[in-house]
Amino acid sequence: MNPPDLKYSKEHEWVRMEPEGVGIVGITQFAVDELGDVIFLDLPEAGTEISQFEQFGEIESVKAVSELYSPVSGKIIERNALLIESPELVNQSPYETGWLLKIEVTDSSAIDRLMSPEQYDAYITSTA
Repeated sequence: MNPPDLKYSKEHEWVRMEPEGVGIVGITQFAVDELGDVIFLDLPEAGTEISQFEQFGEIESVKAVSELYSPVSGKIIERNALLIESPELVNQSPYETGWLLKIEVTDSSAIDRLMSPEQYDAYITSTA
């Protein structure tokens, strides 16, 4: 269910580490299913510094507004501009075109504080 090359947070965000220490961040399919149709995203601008597990934005669906938390610490180098015009891309493809941010990760050990796909599967099963 969850891609094997990602690490996951308890807040249902994921990170995919790319070369050069860049982390691509998004929300999980579980979060998308819980939220329903996404209609708006409030994402920070490039250049913003964020810390692991701290709030960086909000996602609004037809059901609720939820806070977004960063799975890693670093400086935002890009936000997914496509989501500003088409927030529904998060619903359609949360692991590909629906990514939220690209972050220059400043503390690579933060990855070790996240869950593997197997741990995340067990976590969402235990909280359901």
